[in-house]
Amino acid sequence: MLTANKLEKIIELEENLRGEYQEKLDEKETENSRIKQEMDELRETLQGTINTQLDTIAELSKKAGSTQKLEQQNRELFNRSENMKEEVTAQKKRLKALQNDLAKEREEVKSLKQFDPAKMKKNLDASKKKLAEKTSANETLQKSVHKLKAENTELQHKIKALENKVAELDTAGEADEEAEAA
Repeated sequence: MLTANKLEKIIELEENLRGEYQEKLDEKETENSRIKQEMDELRETLQGTINTQLDTIAELSKKAGSTQKLEQQNRELFNRSENMKEEVTAQKKRLKALQNDLAKEREEVKSLKQFDPAKMKKNLDASKKKLAEKTSANETLQKSVHKLKAENTELQHKIKALENKVAELDTAGEADEEAEAA
């Protein structure tokens, strides 16, 4: 019985405590449900804010991705433009070198045109004809000179022979005159 007694006392104590604290418990329970409701509302508000921020972050991420992509393209285009500038500079140098080579080649062609083979052959043929004419004229003159020298030599011999005859005649005529005068 002791236990039933104790059990009754405990039940009675519980009822007393309930009676005493039931209002407080109800108030606390109401306050707890109100706080829970406020927490749920706050959680919903915060979740909405978080969702908005997530959307903003996703949008900014997309923009940042496209911005990074644009920056990368800008870097690539800048590098390409720098490479093209270097290439253009190299091509300009090559162009100048080729222009110099072209000028040299034109000078060489000009000097070679001065020695036009057809014109030179024509001049050579004309020169050969003139040389042949001069050679034949020279041969003719040489024959004439030899003939004239031979005639000259012959005439000089005749002159000497005549001079000798004249000298003999003069010596014979002087001897006759001396003989007549004597």
